[in-house]
Amino acid sequence: MQKPGYVAFIGACIAALVTLPGLGSGTLWDNSETAYGEVAREILLYHDAVVMHLNGAVWFVQPPLYFWLAALFAKIFGIGTFALRLPAALATIAMGAMTGYAVERSAGARAGLYATMILSTSLMQAIVGRLAIMDALLDLAVAMTIFWWFRALQTGLARYFIFGWVATAFGVLAKGPVALVVALMVIVPFYFWNRRREPMTLPSWKTWCAGLALFALVVAPWPLMVFFRVGSGAIGELIGHYTIGRYTGTIENQAGPVWYYVPVLILGFFPWVAFFPAAIVYGINQLRRDAPNDGFDALIRLALVWIVVPFVFFSLAQTKLPNYIALEIPALAFIVALYFDSIVKRYRRRSLLISSAAIPVTIGCLAVAIVLFAHVNRLTADAQSVSGDLIAVGTVLFLGSIVTTLLFLSERTAVHAAQVLAASAAASIVLLGVVALPHAERFKPIPRLAAVIEARRQPGDRVAIQGVPGGNALVFYTEPGVVAVGASGDPHPAGATSAREVICAAERAFVVGSRRRPTDDPAFGRRRTVLAQDGNDALFLFDGPRCTQVSPRS
Repeated sequence: MQKPGYVAFIGACIAALVTLPGLGSGTLWDNSETAYGEVAREILLYHDAVVMHLNGAVWFVQPPLYFWLAALFAKIFGIGTFALRLPAALATIAMGAMTGYAVERSAGARAGLYATMILSTSLMQAIVGRLAIMDALLDLAVAMTIFWWFRALQTGLARYFIFGWVATAFGVLAKGPVALVVALMVIVPFYFWNRRREPMTLPSWKTWCAGLALFALVVAPWPLMVFFRVGSGAIGELIGHYTIGRYTGTIENQAGPVWYYVPVLILGFFPWVAFFPAAIVYGINQLRRDAPNDGFDALIRLALVWIVVPFVFFSLAQTKLPNYIALEIPALAFIVALYFDSIVKRYRRRSLLISSAAIPVTIGCLAVAIVLFAHVNRLTADAQSVSGDLIAVGTVLFLGSIVTTLLFLSERTAVHAAQVLAASAAASIVLLGVVALPHAERFKPIPRLAAVIEARRQPGDRVAIQGVPGGNALVFYTEPGVVAVGASGDPHPAGATSAREVICAAERAFVVGSRRRPTDDPAFGRRRTVLAQDGNDALFLFDGPRCTQVSPRS
């Protein structure tokens, strides 16, 4: 007989195999990874873990949990890609373990193994787990809260309810009140729906008090310390502008139509999305039965609420990003897992073949599209090599999906088909992280230009960026104090510093800008030298004679 933690251990191993290989290779991606990585780095630079900083200025956009963990790992392993991505990777590994454990407790070991296997080999889960962002921590906290409260309602045990409050407290520290909001919007409708078919136990007032007390004990210290350091404005900015404001308005031009998350979920849950329609049909048919099915019905209701309610909630938000919806992937995974588990008990060949055949067809179409795109647009050799990597990754998954379809032809071999698809999906993700993504480094010029700056930099020099993306990366790979420069002819650029002020204020000024500068772009009487060129960007050094009163044309 298997121990209760067996599936959790297997789930953690699968997630680790998908997430850890190549985690520290390459440089960070702009702009979220470099921004969050820089905030964590500045905890070490300024020895301040209470008030966050970005580019030397106070920063109240996100709560501190990710930055604390990233700074800790940077202290241990050094400030680099591996340390800054490790919090997300560990959260993803814990998510694989938690999902397998929770589904095993309600639906058996086989369903638990399917759930953790599907979750960890889904494209979005793998991507979020390999980035230096806090979403993996949020997703873990939300999932743990929902699973613990689900268990508490089923068993009536107070400790599970309290565990849920502690989990959601860490979710609030990871990304704000959205952790509690999403957990409640899932568990409350589930409770009212499920209690009509089976008994549910609400916690006592003592349990409520204990849970809320522990929640406050975890959450309250940081905002209180911030309040005493800088006043209430910081918390108001975090909650009012960057939390509520994200829902009611558009932050940083991150808008999208109401159907924005439909293609996001289709791609994010690939390749398992092929089985999602059949899983939904299975779940609805299961709920229509008069007799319950050993805990499956409650899990199906939980999955349906978890999928639908947050999806509608985030679709109505004014600010949209793909990673916002990643917290739904566990629900998608375990409803498909329950469907696969039902196949073992009752073989349905036609449904399986239609779903599994959709995967190689989709991959084949994507491969043809990549080849045609590369040919029609006459991509550079660098871009063609990346498209070749993508085709290689797709080939691995294509072959695995073919074998999966063949295994579904027989009831005797169908039980192993999901494992084959999971193995090919995991292999393709690892190949993407270890081989394909390092080739994309050639499209990130800022780290290499920053290395030139650091090699030549002297005390008193200024560093600036003008008219090209990558400001956060330039800060991360140099030092805080990088200046955004407006157009040379604009004496008062909105949200930036004038070019004259930057170029004239220091003995020397390093400016990263477009290599295609206008021929009449002023140097304000200073000597301008091109130190390096990389892609479409160039590094200019302004030195020599100090600025003239009337700026001459260079």
